[in-house]
Amino acid sequence: MAQLKVFYEPEAELLTVFWQAPRKEQISTELGDGVILIKDSNTGEPIGIEILSYHPGDNRFDAVSVELGKLSL
Repeated sequence: MAQLKVFYEPEAELLTVFWQAPRKEQISTELGDGVILIKDSNTGEPIGIEILSYHPGDNRFDAVSVELGKLSL
């Protein structure tokens, strides 16, 4: 079972969600609209996201979809 780690910093208006452990060597890519994808720098695998200027009820979080598991074709 996957475990999510969610960090909310109201003073900074920052929401961070990790579905894998944070890495010392991680990189970030801005996807647009203040949504940042956090990836393992060695594998490029997504491990989390950050949402800038977040506040409860922010509709951008509803637009982010993360699916864990293997794709069945």
